[in-house]
Amino acid sequence: MKRTIRTILAATFILIGAVNSMAIEEAPYKVLKSNDKFELREYASHILAETIVDGDQEGAGSKAFRRLFRYISGDNRSRATVAMTAPVSQEKAGEKISMTTPVGQQRDGDRWAVSFMMPSSYTMETLPTPDDPLINLRQVPTRHMAALRYSGFWSESNYRDNLRELEEWVHAQGLTAAGAPVWARYDPPWTLWFLRRNEILIPVAVNSK
Repeated sequence: MKRTIRTILAATFILIGAVNSMAIEEAPYKVLKSNDKFELREYASHILAETIVDGDQEGAGSKAFRRLFRYISGDNRSRATVAMTAPVSQEKAGEKISMTTPVGQQRDGDRWAVSFMMPSSYTMETLPTPDDPLINLRQVPTRHMAALRYSGFWSESNYRDNLRELEEWVHAQGLTAAGAPVWARYDPPWTLWFLRRNEILIPVAVNSK
């Protein structure tokens, strides 16, 4: 029994180390107010690669993720020679774009808009054009977001429970929602549920006085 516990603990520490060692660029922001698990943030302007998909919340996210991941993995019109793993083989392939976090998802009527943030080294002029016409690139201006961070499963019930808490906090702070909530996920699907970083973000109007 003790040996089993030691094995589980060792595996957990290895997984935590692997997660922490992933150098992935995150959406930059400044914390303006912090209250327990809630934050008011100012996000810098950034570019999103976005696609619209049908389906329930969990299924839509998986479907869109595959489409967007193909784009950053080379499914685009910026062609470059990429060496393949075979010693003498190489082929023309699209430009690979570094993965960033979070993966954003928000309701668009009866559908879902899912997005990847593009690395800050790119501009709208330098980003490769997606081969897939269902992927759109757009510049997001500087904006303020109320945020709630939580761990756990990527379930709609978990999302709704935390969204309700965040909406109550926004109201209590005297803030006004200025857009639809965004569901943000920072970890790959194989991350253990209790190690996942999930967030809900609500765009808010902030008095400039």
